[in-house]
Amino acid sequence: MKLTVFDNPTEDRPQMALALLLIGVFTLAFQDTLVKHMTSYTTFWQFQTIRSTFILCIILLIAQITTGLKVLIPQNPFSVFFRSIMLAICMVFFFGGASQITAAQMGAGLYTYPLFVTLLASPLLKEKIGRFRLSALALGALGSTILLNPLSDKFSFFQIMPIIAGLFYAFNIIILRKYCRTESPLTLVFSVSLVFLLFGILGTTLVSVIEWNQNVRISLPFLFGKWPILTLFILLFCVALACLNLLGNICLSRAYQTAESSWLAPLDFSYLLFLAIWAKIIFGTMPSLSEISGMICIVSAGLIIAFRERHHSELNRNI
Repeated sequence: MKLTVFDNPTEDRPQMALALLLIGVFTLAFQDTLVKHMTSYTTFWQFQTIRSTFILCIILLIAQITTGLKVLIPQNPFSVFFRSIMLAICMVFFFGGASQITAAQMGAGLYTYPLFVTLLASPLLKEKIGRFRLSALALGALGSTILLNPLSDKFSFFQIMPIIAGLFYAFNIIILRKYCRTESPLTLVFSVSLVFLLFGILGTTLVSVIEWNQNVRISLPFLFGKWPILTLFILLFCVALACLNLLGNICLSRAYQTAESSWLAPLDFSYLLFLAIWAKIIFGTMPSLSEISGMICIVSAGLIIAFRERHHSELNRNI
């Protein structure tokens, strides 16, 4: 039995990539909203450890009955595992302050990643930053400022955490496109899940062994809380998250491997729309006017970068 979605990609398939991208962001938006909902019942390290364990088991099963276990061996081990570490750090900052900020702030902060990709493209990929990119960076910075509202009495470090997550997500995008293009999606998700599991075990150990300041534990209970009693409810929740995470990440990995990122970026921002919909369904909340304004600026900046990249790609193909 052989499923082509798990094969190593050999050519660009933009239509399939767009469909996979929408499925991926829709699924992951649902997952992220559920995680925020569960911050009162579990800790980041507990859900990360249990979820990653189930994902690894599912991947091993899928690999065994489809392409064989050898598909899990990366062609470029260093790049694949370094990307996984970047994603693991990204998740720490993205979910770490989930109990203290809104879903809109989480999503908009993460989706500053195209701005960081643009900034990193100069030193890492030796790309020039022209006036269009500079304009996009300025617009994105404005959106982030509106979203964070640093002059407000309610401003805190928790609001900056998703933006830091966006930085590490940008590293992931660059590594994925430049160094992991020919890897199987199963290989990529297996590597990420393995690193997530190791981070979960390490985080659980550090939180349990080190005597953290009580104010820190109170401020960030999801990140610094000790391992709670494992109930059937939490276990089933982690199993559900494992399935959602596996589906979402396989779709995203294959999407970015089989189409230019500049073509996918506009639809990638649909994550923010899906996140708002799920937040309304689960929490009964909608983004505030300032959050919407900030998100519009960030999305607009991302679209400017995406369409500019598409323009450059078309020019290069015509040369």
